[in-house]
Amino acid sequence: MIVYSDTQTPARRPFQRELNRVERDILRMGALVETSCRLSHQALCDRNLSAAKAIPSLDKKIDRYYRQIEADCVLLMTLQAPVARDSRQLGAFMQLVRDLERIGDYAKDLAEISIKLFPYPEHNCMSRIAMMSQQAQAMLAMSLEALINLDAEVGLQMKEKDTAVDTAYDTLYQTLARQRDYQGVLEPILLLVLAIRHLERMADHATNIGRRVAYIVTGHRH
Repeated sequence: MIVYSDTQTPARRPFQRELNRVERDILRMGALVETSCRLSHQALCDRNLSAAKAIPSLDKKIDRYYRQIEADCVLLMTLQAPVARDSRQLGAFMQLVRDLERIGDYAKDLAEISIKLFPYPEHNCMSRIAMMSQQAQAMLAMSLEALINLDAEVGLQMKEKDTAVDTAYDTLYQTLARQRDYQGVLEPILLLVLAIRHLERMADHATNIGRRVAYIVTGHRH
C-alpha cells in the first residue's frame, strides 16, 4: 500500500480512505498483470499450452479492475473536491491503470501467438526473445515498485531500461526480416515479429507507469 504521512484532518479522512482503497485496487491489478506477463512468457518461450490457456480469464479480471478503478477515480474527482495534489494523483492513476490494462492485453495477445506457434519448430532466435520478455517483465516489476514506494527516481530510471528493450527489438526485427534462404511457410516468422513488437510495447507502457509515478511525486511531466 502507498504510504503518506499522517497529516490528514478529520474532514479529509473519508477521502483518504477511498483513495487508499483505489491504491490497493491498483496494486491488485498490477499483481494480476504481472502474473499474466509471467504466463505469457511461459507460453511463448517454454511452449506451455496450459499457461497460454490460463491468460484469458486473468485478462477479464484485469479489465474489471480497470473499469472499476477508472470509475472510482472519476467519482472522487467530481464528488470529493480534492486538493491539487489529489487531483494530480487521481489523474495519473487513471492514465496508469490504462497502461496496466494495455500490458495485460499484450500478454493475452502473446498467448494467442504462442498457440499458433506450437505446431512449428522452435526458432533459433527464441533465446533472445526470451531475454527480451524477461526484460519487459523486470520493467513492469520495477514500475510497480516505484508506485508502491512513490519513488520518482526509480520511476525515471525506466527510460534507460526501455532503451535496452528497444535495441533488442531492433536487432531481432532485423534478424527475422532479413533471413535468407528460409524454407517453409512464413507464418512463424510473421508471428515472431508480432510477438517482439508486443514485448516492445509492454516495455513502453511500463516506462509510462514510471513517468506517471514521477509526476505524482514531483508535479512535473518528464
